Amino acid sequence: MAHQYKEPAGRREGSPLVHAAAGGVVASMAMSGMRRLTTALGLVPKTPPESVLEKTAPRAFSRVPVERRPAVVELVHWLYGSTGGAAFGLLPRGVRERRWAGPVYGVLAWAAFETAIAPALGLQRKRNTTAERLALLADHLLYGAVVASSCWRARER
Repeated sequence: MAHQYKEPAGRREGSPLVHAAAGGVVASMAMSGMRRLTTALGLVPKTPPESVLEKTAPRAFSRVPVERRPAVVELVHWLYGSTGGAAFGLLPRGVRERRWAGPVYGVLAWAAFETAIAPALGLQRKRNTTAERLALLADHLLYGAVVASSCWRARER
């Protein structure tokens, strides 16, 4: 007979918001792995988080030693990811539980950045190549899938 794990008494399941925010951090980490590949292949010349930091905090970012800048970009990206994940956690449960919800959410997050956030920040985006658009689409599909899976796992407990 297999032993089944039993939650300790008094331990409460975290809220979907907390699971989704944590999932957003993990999803951003997964995106970063994919972006490492796509930038190394020359498909994405500069990541959006790096562009945002250079535009919105040029003085602060320029004071960071060059060898430490990738770490700052990464931490900021994880912060964005946790915020986006938390927003996913605020969606109605009936929406969050749909298998398509995460990938669609990821694509909508990308679309929001491209159509609203980047222009509002004054980011001059050159005309993206098809390869760059596909790479950014793929990493946002991945982001959404990972964020949504954090909510699925919370539900299965």
